[in-house]
Parts: sequence; structure tokens; C-alpha cells
Amino acid sequence: MPRLERDGEVFVLNLGDGENRFHPDWLVAVDEALDEVEKADGPKALVTTATGKFYSNGLDLDWIGANFDRIADHLGRVHGLFARLLEFPVPTVAALQGHTFAAGAMIALAHDFRVMRADRGFLCLPEVDIQIPFTPGMSALIQARLTKQTAHRAMTTGRRYGGTDALAAGIVDEVAGEGEVLAKALELARPLAAKAGPTLGAIKAQMYGPTLATLREKNVEFPGNK
Repeated sequence: MPRLERDGEVFVLNLGDGENRFHPDWLVAVDEALDEVEKADGPKALVTTATGKFYSNGLDLDWIGANFDRIADHLGRVHGLFARLLEFPVPTVAALQGHTFAAGAMIALAHDFRVMRADRGFLCLPEVDIQIPFTPGMSALIQARLTKQTAHRAMTTGRRYGGTDALAAGIVDEVAGEGEVLAKALELARPLAAKAGPTLGAIKAQMYGPTLATLREKNVEFPGNK
């Protein structure tokens, strides 16, 4: 489960040591951690990372299959987390130490910046291969954070981007070697801590207004049920 620590002015949210899929309990834990960060006084920044092979492998499809009657509420929570991070009034950096797939890639895109391991691990939007279309909110988020050509290629081909390729495509901002991803993310986040506050949140909200509105639409349907 997610756990929050602090390194000076930078909060470090570890998403877990498994596949870190978007189970309802996991979503609650992440939201509670973000509450703690948001309430903290003074300069602050947020780095998210994980332990092991995965940063996040996306939606918990096993839970969804067993709880399809709750899917609209669940997707609303997922979209709500994307929206919250996209306009979070604190500088955010995703430290992608492992595989970052599907909704895991989307939550990374909702951060201000991304650092990815250069030599191992992939970032991928595999929906075209697993036959699950993107929701309107997901599409809006991806297209708001990537260039048109990169978004088109990533969404329609399911391409797996290694760190170097992701950097060249503008998906991530930095790459680092094994064991150095978190340190690089902290280095990127620390000088930004003084910028935290309502003004930063307002700037992000204005930049991404249409995307945020789409993410917060009610009664989201799971695309796979059509």
C-alpha cells in the first residue's frame, strides 16, 4: 500500500511494492496522502515513486470484473485522482523506476514532470491491444500532456517506450540510471518547493480547464461494456 515520507521540503509518496493497481483501497490511501501534503505548511513539493518492477500497472481489472455494478463510481474516483494531481497546488514529479502502464502512465502524465529509468522498464498505453477504449477523460488527459503526434502514436499503437525513447518523444523530462531515478526526481523537485500554493493551483486549473471538466463529468461508463 502507498506510504508517505518526507525529505526536507519534498514529500515522497511510495505507491507500493507490487503492481500498484488502482484498487479502491489504494485510491483512498493515495488521496489521504495527498490530503496530508496539501495541508502541510511552508514550501513543499511532491515526488511519487514505487518499489520494485512496477511504478503502476493501471486499473485493477480483476476488481472491476468482480464489481461491475460499481464501475461508474470507481472510474469517477480514478478520474478524480487524475484531476486532483493535474491541478495540485504543489510541484509534482513522478519518479518512474519501473513499468508504467495504462492508467499508471496516465497518473504519471498528470504530474508536472517525469523522470524515468533509462536502461530498463517501459511506459505504455496498451488499451488498443487489450481492447479497452479510453474514456473521454483519459483521452483528454493524454492529449493535454503530450504532443498531438506522440499522443496519436502512443494511443493507437500501444507502443512501449523505454526511457530514452520516452525522453526523445517528450513524454518524460529526464532519464537516470538504475538506483538514481528517485535522486534525480528529488533534485528536480526541491528547487520548485517555494512555488507551492494557491497561485500554482490556479495556474494549472486555467491551463487545463477543459481537461479537468471532462475528467469530472458524472456517470462515467466503462468503455469495455459497449
